[in-house]
Amino acid sequence: MTVDVLTHDEETASATTEAPAVATDEATTVTESASPAASEDSAPAEPAAEEAPKPKRGRPKGAATASTAKKTRTVELILTVTGTADGEWQAELKNGSKWVAKGLEIPAAAVSRAAKELHSDLSGPIDEVINQAREAQAAKVAALEAELEKAKQALAELDG
Repeated sequence: MTVDVLTHDEETASATTEAPAVATDEATTVTESASPAASEDSAPAEPAAEEAPKPKRGRPKGAATASTAKKTRTVELILTVTGTADGEWQAELKNGSKWVAKGLEIPAAAVSRAAKELHSDLSGPIDEVINQAREAQAAKVAALEAELEKAKQALAELDG
């Protein structure tokens, strides 16, 4: 008994031959012969190795290809600016996983200017925080000035 496996394309080409075919699925066909002599009388099977030619290595000629420009190398710098309600600001800078600077004290005015330079969406919320800190400090100054005035009056009464 001989078993030949044909591809779907070969199935349609061998449909005109006299070899009996039994379909096992849509992609392959199995041909059986009862004796070796019967297989010699049937048409020779086409080689199953007929495939599309392998693509050549390298870029295809004439085809639209991706840009040949070099990819831009990105640098990951992380700048973290932290502020407190008292108006104290610190900056930290990290290059990849390495710390460049940590805990640098910076003035609130510099933070405000930098935020305005970067983007208006950044400067709005930062300016709100700075203004709240400014109001808190102004209230603290007013309270201290009132306390200082009371202390001066107490000293004047002791002297007088």
